[in-house]
Amino acid sequence: MLTGRAVLDEARAQTGLADFGEDSYTEGLEILLRALRDEARLNERGQAFLHQRIVGYLSQRLQVEDWYRRHPEIDDVPISAPLIGLGLPRTGSTALSMLLAQDPDVRYLRRWESSQPCPPPATVQGVDPRIPPDRGEIVGTRRHVPGDTHGPMECHELMALDFKSHIFQSFAEIPSYSTWLVRQADLTPTLRYQRRVMKLLAWGEPHRPWRLKCPSHVLWLGALNAAFPDARFVMTHRDPTDVILSVADLYADIIGTFSDAIDRRYIGRLNVEHWSLGMERALQFRADGAEDRFYDIDFRAMQDDPIGEVAGLYAWLGIPVGAQFEAQMHSWWEHAAAEREPSSHADPVEFGIDFDEVRPRFARYVDSAQRWTSHRTADEQRKFDGC
Repeated sequence: MLTGRAVLDEARAQTGLADFGEDSYTEGLEILLRALRDEARLNERGQAFLHQRIVGYLSQRLQVEDWYRRHPEIDDVPISAPLIGLGLPRTGSTALSMLLAQDPDVRYLRRWESSQPCPPPATVQGVDPRIPPDRGEIVGTRRHVPGDTHGPMECHELMALDFKSHIFQSFAEIPSYSTWLVRQADLTPTLRYQRRVMKLLAWGEPHRPWRLKCPSHVLWLGALNAAFPDARFVMTHRDPTDVILSVADLYADIIGTFSDAIDRRYIGRLNVEHWSLGMERALQFRADGAEDRFYDIDFRAMQDDPIGEVAGLYAWLGIPVGAQFEAQMHSWWEHAAAEREPSSHADPVEFGIDFDEVRPRFARYVDSAQRWTSHRTADEQRKFDGC
């Protein structure tokens, strides 16, 4: 794995540019590179993949700063009251984000622009060369990015431009980086930079409210709030014991592509620690005065009546659901149901996951989630069985 100086020089050589902007990215880059070198046990494919990703993020950062240098008016683009989806992963949040993306009057982060925000889409004549012809992205052995090439993506890659993102630990076992990320790193400049890139993406387009989604945001709600002080949040909920094993299995599938020696018990422990910490931080953030900024959706309710759940969310936002939006939601849901892949059935023992030990770590969250979703009748919910 290359040194920080080497990847910086390579990005400069690729772009002919030199200004990376604020130096907030440097600490994360150095910690990441050291962890990849000393801990990740990458195979040849993994080394090539991570090398390309890192240089790519640096190259994009150089280009972002160059666009701002030449067009300082980009900073005047408004980002007002975004709706941000968060919560545990595997809780129906992806389906929800896909449904929200059917609204023709909103802006979301599209798959093809998430890792390559430059040039600003409105400046491209004709078909944008970043738009791939395929549907979904296969990393590991499964198609991990559902929906078409224009579908919504999580914020991970915009955060990766500042080298503070959960995306890196889904590619490799890097415990020192993962610990630093959730225990020491300051993500305030990271999410401020995400806002900067969102302005660039929307530059030259009609103003539309943003719809974002990233489960990991529960770990950094203070920093998220600093970047988007008028944001509102939609939080999806599911029994944590239905979630943790699935996420760990997903990590193992991807990491196993890039390393010939993976530690499933570490992956299981990592996910239990990060997501239980995220739920505790979400509880605190809401208790500190943000409760009225959240709308809550239970996984089972989402499965039973997805269009109705979105309608309830829009009623809370004070926005009508138009006929085109509703028709496109129905069309997407029916199409997605026909293509949905079967669930995997990983062995919790392989990941060192004992559900009897996991449940107490999420007990406060489960109790709160039942209260947050109590606008449903008891018969509609029947939530979090066994917790």
